[in-house]
Amino acid sequence: MSDKLKVGILGGTGMVGQRFISLLENHPWFEVTTIAASPRSAGKTYEDAVGDRWKMDTPMPEKVKKLTVMNVNEVEKVAAGVDFVFSAVDMTKEEIKKIEEDYARTETPVVSNNSAHRWTPDVPMVVPEINPEHMQVIDFQRKRLGTVRGFVAVKPNCSIQSYAPVLTAWKEFEPYEVVATTYQAISGAGKTFKDWPEMVGNIIPYIGGEEEKSEKEPLRIWGRIENGVIVPAASPLITCQCIRVPVLNGHTAAVFVKFKKKPAKEQLIEKLRNFSGEPQRLGLPSAPKHFIQYLEEDNRPQVALDVDFENGMGVSVGRLREDTIYDYKFVGLSHNTVRGAAGGAVLCAELLKAQGYITRKN
Repeated sequence: MSDKLKVGILGGTGMVGQRFISLLENHPWFEVTTIAASPRSAGKTYEDAVGDRWKMDTPMPEKVKKLTVMNVNEVEKVAAGVDFVFSAVDMTKEEIKKIEEDYARTETPVVSNNSAHRWTPDVPMVVPEINPEHMQVIDFQRKRLGTVRGFVAVKPNCSIQSYAPVLTAWKEFEPYEVVATTYQAISGAGKTFKDWPEMVGNIIPYIGGEEEKSEKEPLRIWGRIENGVIVPAASPLITCQCIRVPVLNGHTAAVFVKFKKKPAKEQLIEKLRNFSGEPQRLGLPSAPKHFIQYLEEDNRPQVALDVDFENGMGVSVGRLREDTIYDYKFVGLSHNTVRGAAGGAVLCAELLKAQGYITRKN
């Protein structure tokens, strides 16, 4: 009998669900024992349910191929066989909110990749290196849900991972105004070039809802717990444009920053290179040893060269220089389906286990 925690993947047939399955293949703490998806996939083996839609670079893990896919809507049945679940379901926001809380009420912790609960006041939205203390709001959420061990926790939007950690590293210099443009990969829409041939050689200057998330979510991450809810920070002010570009994996951001305290370029680079957090201190299995790398070359970071830094869990920064209108500008890059999606959620689950929020059911 494995001593690993038993994990369910809700929405396991989609791209993020597949990424969860590939990342967890040899995880030292967690083992995928249950996959749930829509009723049309239920009853099939995982291999048959996915068919020719496996989108990862690595082969489908042998351990999951013959698992029978369960109906994600049969909450009690799915929850009975697992210690906790990752959620990557494809439903409306209201449906996601309901089903994730339904799972939580079965005393099954839910670590979600979805956006539905990111603004639920007592649901922590966490980048583990930045705001691990926000997990404490779970105690208040459990009182609301009437649970002892069940809760919902979420990770933030993929687009902010390439600049929010950078601004966090520079917090002592008090950034107060930020302009960011993100150049986002097509896998952020759950697509490959085979699915979306219109994106070859094309740019689309609109991603629904993305700009608001990119402007507001960092403020919630930098917020504080007050009276049992997360109160977002008031600054810096962030304005953002989000553009879809013909890249498979990797979100790049071009960012301009104004500081109240005027740092030297060398100070900013030193802060990036030395920035680490609770995952590094605890030695969590998925934590990058170096969270942020600074690249001196003028033509870096590049998706082709840098997107897999620290197995896709690190952030790459380059082209830091003084600006004529703002104080500094830089380019950041993160892997949108690893750090920005499933990998970020796995790291959150590892942190929750280390903090004692996720435990074995029996």
